[in-house]
Amino acid sequence: MVGGAITRRIARDMPTAEVVTRTRRQLDLTDQAAVREFFQTEKLDTVILAAAKVGGILANNTYPADFIYENLILQANVIHQAHSAGIERLLSLGSSCIYPREAGQPMREDALLTGVLEPTNEPYAVAKIAGIKLCESYNRQFGRDYRSVMPTNLYGPGDNFHPENSHVVPALMRRLHEAKAEAAASVTIWGTGKPRREFLHVDDMAAASLFVMDLEADTYRANTQPMLSHINLGTGVDLEIVELARTIADVVGYTGAIRTDPSKPDGAPRKLMDVDRLRDMGWQAQIPLRDGLVQTYAWYLDNLETRRG
Repeated sequence: MVGGAITRRIARDMPTAEVVTRTRRQLDLTDQAAVREFFQTEKLDTVILAAAKVGGILANNTYPADFIYENLILQANVIHQAHSAGIERLLSLGSSCIYPREAGQPMREDALLTGVLEPTNEPYAVAKIAGIKLCESYNRQFGRDYRSVMPTNLYGPGDNFHPENSHVVPALMRRLHEAKAEAAASVTIWGTGKPRREFLHVDDMAAASLFVMDLEADTYRANTQPMLSHINLGTGVDLEIVELARTIADVVGYTGAIRTDPSKPDGAPRKLMDVDRLRDMGWQAQIPLRDGLVQTYAWYLDNLETRRG
């Protein structure tokens, strides 16, 4: 989803750029030798690291070792081998889960490492924090221009609609679509429904990422610090999960009841990003949540048979 959105945006805004991509099957980023060969063979001047092992609460709880290992090793491989190949510019995408569970809201960039992480996704968060520090360290030691952006919860075309391993928007969209088809009287969502979350359309994320990547080095440094070099990407607006579920139900056309299951984990109570730094530099999100959900559902329907897994 993320890589596809960035590729589309580059094609739109920079039609003469030569974009080099690899699928997961073509290049295993956890294989150090394969990554080294890739960077030594391809003569690149810029790297955008959009790859990650991702998932919702259930996936994070079920596969914590996979989440911390795969994300740590692929980031280390890509960032180090990019440096070894002499590549000066790199953008690494992280996640809003890097911030403490009880961070002040909205979460400012300087909240990093000031408190305890949310237990349900701590392994993933630790890996993403390591990615930030990898970029900072190569900048400090070698003078590279490696930047990090921390998107809030993403959704949009190309998302993963797996019934167990997906994030909240595609998970709810699939369940409510199937509930409509089955004429189910109700749908039950995990937790109390009270946690608040912020959602950014993946096309907005791509635009913001390239905006940050294109900033002059002096401008970027003026808005960050050597030990605080990441920038939040978000909308600055959040809503309760139960409200999100009702909005998706309306988009899908499901008219049954939305119920909650408080016996299941909620995750962090709130995760709203402070996007003042990005807004002050001249960028803000363009796609309202409902419009983005309508677009995402249309994409889901168009790709239903090929995306069931």
